[in-house]
Amino acid sequence: MKFLILLFLFLVNIFASTLNLAISANPSRINPILSTDSASSEVAGFLFNSLIKYDKHAKIVPSLATSYEFKNPTTLIFYLRHDVSWSDGAPFSAKDVLFTYKTIISPKIFTPYASSFKHIKSVEALDDYTVKVTYKYPYFKALETWMMEILPEHILKNDKDIMTSKFNQAPIGTGAYTLKKFTTSSDIELDANPHYFIHKPYIDKIIFHYLPDSSASFLMLKSGLLDMGSLSALQLTRQIDENFKKQYNIYESPAHAYEYLGFNLKNKKFKDPRVRKALSLAINRQELVNILYFGHGKVCSGPFLPGTGAFNPHIKAPKQDIKKATALLKEAGYDKAHPLRFEITTSTGSTRSYIAQILQHQLKQSGVIVTLRVMEWQAFLNTVVLPRHFEAVLLGWSVGLKPDAYSIWHSESDKKGGFNFVGYHNKKVDRLIKKAERTVESEKFDAIYQKIFQLIVDDNPYLFLVIPNSITVVSKKISPISPSIIGVMHNIIDWKIEPNK
Repeated sequence: MKFLILLFLFLVNIFASTLNLAISANPSRINPILSTDSASSEVAGFLFNSLIKYDKHAKIVPSLATSYEFKNPTTLIFYLRHDVSWSDGAPFSAKDVLFTYKTIISPKIFTPYASSFKHIKSVEALDDYTVKVTYKYPYFKALETWMMEILPEHILKNDKDIMTSKFNQAPIGTGAYTLKKFTTSSDIELDANPHYFIHKPYIDKIIFHYLPDSSASFLMLKSGLLDMGSLSALQLTRQIDENFKKQYNIYESPAHAYEYLGFNLKNKKFKDPRVRKALSLAINRQELVNILYFGHGKVCSGPFLPGTGAFNPHIKAPKQDIKKATALLKEAGYDKAHPLRFEITTSTGSTRSYIAQILQHQLKQSGVIVTLRVMEWQAFLNTVVLPRHFEAVLLGWSVGLKPDAYSIWHSESDKKGGFNFVGYHNKKVDRLIKKAERTVESEKFDAIYQKIFQLIVDDNPYLFLVIPNSITVVSKKISPISPSIIGVMHNIIDWKIEPNK
């Protein structure tokens, strides 16, 4: 009998299909309401579902809900699926939706995602599969708010502290995959959920190989040991050959993201607007695009991206002007005898350390002395960014299809767990953000956001740097791949791997 069991497991292993991916940082908490870093969010996306989601064409469609309707401008009804279960077998119901809402708005939970839920007056479970959401007023993201993944009430209801719960490292979800193995600084393994409500994914296993060094990830791609990955512009233009192109399909498009240098605005050096403006004028953004991205990107001019109504096309990124930068610094009390000195801190595993070096060189031309500190991602996040122990940080933001300025730019988000960790405060911006929240007409909303765009750029809380191109490669063994505005992984449960291709 033991022999038969071992034989069965051996055969399953042989015929099981595995998708090999890379992950460059340790996930902090694999809990969707607490996942504020990209590594955690990426893994959580396979394990959890939301009531609604974007489809391939960026249209909102049901997920855990079967349908939804607005009874009036402030009342939203969700009708839930009856065939969903958590990965431990417990049934999914309206109780889970209500529990998730109460958890997010709890004062014991520090999550930037709470900002979207503060517009809600009440959430009620009308029955096991019907949820009524009542808003305080018409809210421009009333529907998108419910793209937040849902948590299991039966697992977490008795947990005294969800912020430090064991659940965050051993989550139970409704997603297409379940977590099999998670150890810090090690590979992460996911197994296909045999009871997934759409269908069991055709790929049986996903392995995230922990590769904090981007060069190691690239070497594994070149060796065919990864099935999917990202390329830098340098790798795309200079470091791949015809054999690589025979192994992988390459998909390139502008990223929904930008790179920036953020100042600690509570630091005396950066409270002076002349200093921030001088630093903006001292750098050459186009040089970053040319040197690091080989033209596979564009200069970033502000907080909202081209292609969205919030983007202000009249605002242009400043050209480098060393003379004017030096003059502004002198006005602020800095010169050759007493130069401005500060530290830029960033993380490993990306091009940001190279961006930092180029900025260091560019700023030196205006007499600014910059030192650099490059750290492992989780150490950077937990000891520098979140406690605000920095002078300047080099980071990037991924931006949603419908921008929401509150979580990054409103002064109320300058708090523990908030994304406004540079400490940006502008009363006019605050008022406009609040006004936009109640503006449901697209043209009026866009006009307000374009004003916000201009005000933020004028204040220079960040130096907006580059919008890189997203360059994704996928093994030609995998099909069907369907490129989309939301990426290539939207239909991953339908992917199949042909081992002999």
